Amino acid sequence: MSARTAVYPGTFDPVTLGHMDIIGRAARIVDRLVIGVTTNPSKSPMFTLDERMAMVRREVAAIEGDVHVVAFDSLLMDFAEREGADMIVRGLRAVADFEYEYQMAGMNQQLNDRIETVFLMADVSLQPIASRLVKEIALYGGDIGRFVTPGVAADVAGRVAKIGRKGS
Repeated sequence: MSARTAVYPGTFDPVTLGHMDIIGRAARIVDRLVIGVTTNPSKSPMFTLDERMAMVRREVAAIEGDVHVVAFDSLLMDFAEREGADMIVRGLRAVADFEYEYQMAGMNQQLNDRIETVFLMADVSLQPIASRLVKEIALYGGDIGRFVTPGVAADVAGRVAKIGRKGS
């Protein structure tokens, strides 16, 4: 049996406990996990690509297994092919996620039917967490400690201190 490689793509701006749950679980079911950190033109990131790469690398350092963090700025399926991936891992939180991810999986299958999309349900306690909401809470001075690791909370607090809180 050949080694299984999976790609888990995202902007990870910032990486949350929900992301970490999916990363940890995916690392247990594949031989090699590539976390693809990308830019998304429709999102306005709080952190640069290099900062997000460093953040994700720091956070996954303790995860057992063959886990790599790689930047990409291309079609996901082209990136997955370059990494030798057999599958794309996507985390699901709610029905709305499924509808979007189902459509993306269908498009990706049209681009490359040799790479499967595998959905992992987020842990029930982590389902409401979204990077966008974490950033919004932080920008308004809320406590994000339940949604991210202490290191990420410090990174976000540092950034908010630089750009300024909203509503103050």
